[in-house]
Amino acid sequence: MKKLVPIFLDGMTRSGITRSITLAALLAAPAGVVFAQAGQTLQGTVADAKGGMIANASVSAKNEATNKSYTATADASGHFTLSGLPAGPYTVQAAAPGFTAQNQHLTVSADQPASLALTLAVSGNSESIDVEANAVGSVASALAPMDALLSETSAHTEITQAFINNFTSPIADYGEAVQMAPSTFTISSDGIGLGQSKTYFRGFPDGDYDIDFDGIPFYDTNTPTHHSWAFFPTQWLGGIDFDRSPGTASTIGPTPFGGSIHMLSKDVSPVQNLRGGISYGSWGTMLLDGQYDSGSLGANHKASFSLDVQHMDSKGYQTNNFQNRNAGDIKVQYKFSDKTILTGYSGVVYLHANTPNFSATRCQMYGAPADNSYTCTGANALYAGSGIRFLNAGDSDPYNPFNFIYNRYQVPTDFEYVGLHKELPWKITFDFRPYTYDYDNAELYTAITPITDATTINGSKTYLGLTIAPCNVAVVKKGVTAEPCGVDKYNSYRKYGETFALCQVSKFGILRAGVWYEWAHTNRHQYPSDPSVGWVDQTLPNFSEQFWTNSYQPYVEYEFHPFPKFTITPGVKFAYYTVTTKQLADDGKTIGCLCATGTTANPASFISNGGNYYSTLPSIDANYRIRSNWSAYAQVSTGSIVPPSSTFDYNQGSSGQAIPPEVLPKQQHNTTWQGGTVLKLKRVTLDLDAFHIRFQSGYSSVTDPTTGEPVNYAQPSSISKGFEGQSNIYLTHGLSLYLNGTVEQAQYTGFEVIYPTTVAAGTTSFANPYYFKTPSGYWVQQTPDNTTAEGLTYLKGGFDLGFFNKRVGQFFLDDGAYHNATTINPFSITNTYVNYTVRSGSRFDQTKIRLSVNNLLNLHSVTGISQANSVTGANFVANSIAGNSETYTDPFNSTTGQAAISGADNVSIFAGRSIVLSVTFGISPKR
Repeated sequence: MKKLVPIFLDGMTRSGITRSITLAALLAAPAGVVFAQAGQTLQGTVADAKGGMIANASVSAKNEATNKSYTATADASGHFTLSGLPAGPYTVQAAAPGFTAQNQHLTVSADQPASLALTLAVSGNSESIDVEANAVGSVASALAPMDALLSETSAHTEITQAFINNFTSPIADYGEAVQMAPSTFTISSDGIGLGQSKTYFRGFPDGDYDIDFDGIPFYDTNTPTHHSWAFFPTQWLGGIDFDRSPGTASTIGPTPFGGSIHMLSKDVSPVQNLRGGISYGSWGTMLLDGQYDSGSLGANHKASFSLDVQHMDSKGYQTNNFQNRNAGDIKVQYKFSDKTILTGYSGVVYLHANTPNFSATRCQMYGAPADNSYTCTGANALYAGSGIRFLNAGDSDPYNPFNFIYNRYQVPTDFEYVGLHKELPWKITFDFRPYTYDYDNAELYTAITPITDATTINGSKTYLGLTIAPCNVAVVKKGVTAEPCGVDKYNSYRKYGETFALCQVSKFGILRAGVWYEWAHTNRHQYPSDPSVGWVDQTLPNFSEQFWTNSYQPYVEYEFHPFPKFTITPGVKFAYYTVTTKQLADDGKTIGCLCATGTTANPASFISNGGNYYSTLPSIDANYRIRSNWSAYAQVSTGSIVPPSSTFDYNQGSSGQAIPPEVLPKQQHNTTWQGGTVLKLKRVTLDLDAFHIRFQSGYSSVTDPTTGEPVNYAQPSSISKGFEGQSNIYLTHGLSLYLNGTVEQAQYTGFEVIYPTTVAAGTTSFANPYYFKTPSGYWVQQTPDNTTAEGLTYLKGGFDLGFFNKRVGQFFLDDGAYHNATTINPFSITNTYVNYTVRSGSRFDQTKIRLSVNNLLNLHSVTGISQANSVTGANFVANSIAGNSETYTDPFNSTTGQAAISGADNVSIFAGRSIVLSVTFGISPKR
């Protein structure tokens, strides 16, 4: 078996399929110890002040009556066992290099269970640590808020449960937890944890990277985006393994090519504990949270569970974006033996929000500018200068209850799995996890156009004293005379799947093989609806569809150990994906009415489509341990992403002809090259990496006027390359400085291809596309040229203090087909945290007071703009393969520059300063 290297906060190397389980133990908060009823066995853990388990710590228990001592050494996960202790008073001591030994007094009773928390502080005489000989002694690594492991083979950042508990807001979602990591930034316009945040790293948006929970991928089915805020509050997280790479062949999921955010549940604690907390903060935000750890149950102490329930209310930063959340999760564990463990998990969330489906405009946000760069007249004048207020037509009262009728957002979710971990003879281990989860989003919202004079609009109606327009625009469709201004939107999917992983260890290395399989059923629709008469839906939808998907990913890889300090892991993953769709006739916005011109559509008519996608994805990585505290790694890995369900969204004509398989767009592929090094000195940690990523950026399509079928053509590939680095510097007496930075370039390369929108007789055809200039120099949108983060932390005694700042460099936004149409200037976010935890070993052990301040400087930096003005590109003449020519608009807009600003531009900004005070009371058994 691969030798475990005892490195502080890197207390284990990867052990194949058990990586997620062992890493969960590494990142978990400090647990205590439990005594058998007879008092003969003492089990427990040793952790540092920030919650990381300390490998190879020495533990001794001295009987104060007989002076006889019993000793043990903690394993790589910080766990230890002392056996054969007679009843009586004991002094228990834990010690580890670089830490101050801790003594605890207790009495072992034959019939009274007891518990003890062993938490070690960093030694004040840390200069005596010989880190060249013993990498456990890196004090800088012990105090690092985020860190990399010496065993890594790609760019990782390990985010501990202690970081989440101390240096994020109690209201936060996973986006804030990864916000300070290298090359990463998160945007949340209504305040952290109060809406679906958007996280970007290395230029990849949500949908181009994986998110999983305990190794189980979760994502939306119509495109691989995620609804993480609706599944996993931070109170349920035991840490995050953040991999900014495609990973190895055993990294499963729909889109790991961009990286993976591996969220981990909390370990089930062997210590009985009850905690209740209340958090209150800005915008009327209140969180009530209760947690219970059962400790070991039953006469044999084999069963245990952890439970969390919570309720959250908030008005949100944006006016009328009220919401509440009720949630609960439970994790149950039963140890048949140390080699056979059964785990069950269930998390249920119910979200109710008043989230609008649009952003505030420039005029609404800032009013008319003094320099007259844009105007606020007509419809834009109604709420000019009112701020981030989502008001409805004819409504001047921001708190009018009618707003809740216009925008209702209800999302119940559940997530369950059962996991079996089994160690067999011949050093074989397997993990099997069947799972299911459900997302059910029902939303009612209005596409509001502000109305200055409702009496001039035909068909206006009065409801609750408000005059509104049932139809912003009269749109005549087949079988439909007018389109209401509301939308009845629904997106629901239920999934069933399983992950199976097998590992076999030999003197040559580790063989890993496994498979991920998932089946999903999705039901989605959007119906124009009239909110003024009780949300009556239009006969035909904008779209209404069901589809069924199957995902298969078998893999195999071998971690070969040709030399004691060198590992190399080649592997291959096979990705197979199927989709079958059923789309109902609609009003022309998606597939059409499936009826002849002039006839009335049958709402029950539908068309079926489908497709199959295959990819073979090889990978290879290597790690070389230069010294016990210094390693280097390299990786070449590939990935793919299947086209979204919108592939089938084109006008099907009256015949309802299914899309031929040969015209389906192909999978996009990605190839990543990267290398790096991790160094852990006594007072400094250093993690550096360089990367080069080539990504097929997607497909565009036009409709062949002859066949009516879509013609898909690849957009130019992009190349991202850059450098990342992170370091923690131990200054003195628990004070550390954390720094990271990224320099990146992400630009398009290759040739753009375009098909003519019309076919001139005798000139060209869709078989002869037009080619034009290389789009070099145009950036991939939302990819900043640099990011930096600075953090100052103080961890000593019961205090955990942190000050963090994240700066995001300039990036661009596209406007449809026009690249770099908008520039977003650099912005920063500054957060500070003050925590005090009782660590006295009393009944109130782990009682905690938290003060979190997000956006300390109350900056309202612009993070996104949706342009109202279209870009007018320069005309050019493109030549086809056949030598014909046609005039087109340059989609790269190289001549006219960016779009002119308008008062009607939708603007997204950082939420204002958020202050949350939290008190959590811990009640433990008497020690």
